[in-house]
Amino acid sequence: MAETTENRIEAGNLEWFYRASDPVNSTKQVPVVLLHGLPSQSYGWRHILPALADYGFQAIAPDWIGFGLSAKPDRRKFAYTSDAYIEALGEFFKALEIERFSLVVQGFLGSVGLQYALRHPDQIERLAILNAPITTTAKLPWKIKQLGLPLAGEMLTQDPLLVDRTLEGGGGYRVEDEDLDVYRRPFLKSSDAGRSLFAVVQNLKLQQATAEIQSGFSNWKQPTLLAWGIKDPWLPLSIAEAFTKIVPSADLVQLEEVGHYPQEDWHEKVSEVLLPFLRRQVV
Repeated sequence: MAETTENRIEAGNLEWFYRASDPVNSTKQVPVVLLHGLPSQSYGWRHILPALADYGFQAIAPDWIGFGLSAKPDRRKFAYTSDAYIEALGEFFKALEIERFSLVVQGFLGSVGLQYALRHPDQIERLAILNAPITTTAKLPWKIKQLGLPLAGEMLTQDPLLVDRTLEGGGGYRVEDEDLDVYRRPFLKSSDAGRSLFAVVQNLKLQQATAEIQSGFSNWKQPTLLAWGIKDPWLPLSIAEAFTKIVPSADLVQLEEVGHYPQEDWHEKVSEVLLPFLRRQVV
C-alpha cells in the first residue's frame, strides 16, 4: 500500500494543508484531486488516497480553507463564499503546478468543486460525484443548516461533538473514536474552526449553486461517474437519477448500505467503482 504524506503549501495568501499519495512508479495518468464535504476534512479520504496511488495515480486531497489543518482566516480576509473558494482553489492548483486532473467531490461543499469544474472545464479530465447537491431539489439538512443560524449556530459550531453528530447522522454508522479524535481536533484547538464553519454554512447559497450546476452540466462532455450512497438521509437517490437526465452519458452506481459520507462509511465500495472509472479507456 502506498504511503500518504501530510503537506502544506502557500497559495495566494492562504496556507493549504493537503494529504497526498504518490504512485511507486512514474505515471502518465493525470492526478486525482479529492474534495471533502461538511464538516469533514481530507482525513476522510485516508483509505482512498493510497488505493489510487497503488493504481498508478498521484492522489491529492486538500483541507478546504477553514477546515482541518488549512488556514482559518477571519471572514474579513476571506469571504467563505463559493466564489472565494473557487478562486482560492484555482490558486491552490497553480501553486501545485497542476494543469489538468480528474476531480472527485463529495458532500455539501462538493457544490463548490462542481462550480469550479463548470468554470474550468478544460482542466477536468474526468469527474466523480459522491452524494453532493447536484439539482435544485437538494436542500441543506437541518443538522447542517442550524450551524449557520445567528447566535444558535455560533454556539453549536463551537461544540466539537457536532462532528460526531453530523458524520454519524449522515450514514448511520459509528465512526471509530480515534478517527473522531482527528475530526474534532481543529475544534478543540481554537475557536477559529467553528467560526469558519459558521461562515461557510451562512454563505453556502445552495439554491444559487445548484441552479448553476443544473443548467451548466447540460453541456458537460467529460466522462462522469455518480457513486451514490443510497442510505443518505439528506440527498436521496432521486437527485442522482434526475442528474443523469441532464447528463445522459453519466454513469450512476448505487452504493448499497452506504450513507452521505461514502468514503467514511464504506471506502472499499468507493474504491471498487472509482478506480475502474478513472482507468477506463475513453472511447
